[in-house]
Amino acid sequence: MHGGGGSGPGGKKRARIEIIPLIDVIFFLLATFVLFTLALNKSNGVKVNLPISETGETFDPNGVTISVTDEGAIAWNQDLITLDEFQLRLVTYHNKEPDGRILINGDEKAFFAQAIYVFDEARKAGFKKVLIETRSH
Repeated sequence: MHGGGGSGPGGKKRARIEIIPLIDVIFFLLATFVLFTLALNKSNGVKVNLPISETGETFDPNGVTISVTDEGAIAWNQDLITLDEFQLRLVTYHNKEPDGRILINGDEKAFFAQAIYVFDEARKAGFKKVLIETRSH
C-alpha cells in the first residue's frame, strides 16, 4: 500500500474556494448596509411635524439637533431642556466644536419667534453653520 493522502492520478487533493456562495454573502451584506444607512438619515431631535419646503436639501447628520416643539419646549437632540441649560450647552458645545453645526428642528405649529430665539442664541454662541430642518413635498 502506498501511504499518500490523495485520491486520483495527481496525488494530493487540492482545496477549492467556491466563489458563488461568497458573492451571495457579499450582496446580502451590501443590502443590509444600504438599509441601515438609509435608516440613519433621520433627525437626531425629538419627533415633531416639520414644515414643508420646496427648496430643501439633504444634510450631513453630524452636529447637534435642537428641536422646538409645538408647546414651545426646547430639546437638545433627544433631551428636553430648560432655556438656561440650552444656553450652557450651546457655549459648551461651541468650546468643544468651534466649527460644529446646529440643526433647528421645529414643529410646523411652533411659533416662529421660538425658532428665531434658538437661531439667535446659536449665532451669539459663535456658530456659523445654523440650519433649519424641513421636509420636502
